[in-house]
Amino acid sequence: MPSPSILLVDDDDDTRTIGRMALARIGDIDVRCAADGAQAIEMALASPPDIVLLDVMMPGMSGPETLAAFREHHTLHAVPVIFVTATVSPDELSSYEAQGAAGVICKPYDVMRLASEVVRLSEAWHRARTRST
Repeated sequence: MPSPSILLVDDDDDTRTIGRMALARIGDIDVRCAADGAQAIEMALASPPDIVLLDVMMPGMSGPETLAAFREHHTLHAVPVIFVTATVSPDELSSYEAQGAAGVICKPYDVMRLASEVVRLSEAWHRARTRST
């Protein structure tokens, strides 16, 4: 099975660099990066990724706003989106799931386990969608 393609969206250069290295080198995953929600949508429409790893708090378009925009496009509707955030309360987690997120990964994440966690959350999201249809 080929490695998934991931669109990593984060406004912080260092976070994108670390995330790209963790996913590409350790997880052998094709990674593209976007610095904000608008760029992410543009890139995803041009070439839909298999998975989106999306920062929650970004200037301009927040992660939840970006997710909502993804869901408006039929070509992106079935792409699992995983939020990445430094803080998450149980209420926020429930809210993200209600918005259609495939899961949440807390920062700072374990770079050695990031790829496997992203794939695990994506697969669980796809299984849940298959059962509900």
